[in-house]
Amino acid sequence: MSAPRATLLAPFDWSHMPGMTDLWVEAWQEALPEIDFEARRGWLCHRIGTLIDEGAVIDLALAPGEGGALLGFVSVHPRTGYVDQLVVHPDHWGAGVASRLVAAAAARSPRHLVLDVNEQNERAVRFYEKAGFTVVGHGVNATSGRPTLRMERRVKG
Repeated sequence: MSAPRATLLAPFDWSHMPGMTDLWVEAWQEALPEIDFEARRGWLCHRIGTLIDEGAVIDLALAPGEGGALLGFVSVHPRTGYVDQLVVHPDHWGAGVASRLVAAAAARSPRHLVLDVNEQNERAVRFYEKAGFTVVGHGVNATSGRPTLRMERRVKG
């Protein structure tokens, strides 16, 4: 499914951080309910600051209209292609918002994208496979100790 044309992309600014944190907690709580993501709010705020300091770019997906609601966000480091965060509000899963955010990340890093995904997050793994990512390695999530998959999407040519 493709993203609704009305979905707007906007650059990150710190005024969106409270909404991003709420969205992140809600999405992750839905994906992996056995983990207390509410307790990890501070981690996300710190992580976003670190990503920006390291040169990552964050794009936001917003609903159309005045004061459009935050639908999701993606962070990517343009030089390395590493996608650290790709989050979509659960009410918009399957509506194409994630695809739109992957396209935004690919525009920032056109040669390739790489990311780590929790192996147990089967929905996300299926999405990434449909988006052209392939498994290139295995690892462990540093904060949860859970197994991860390293996935990559390269542009041919």
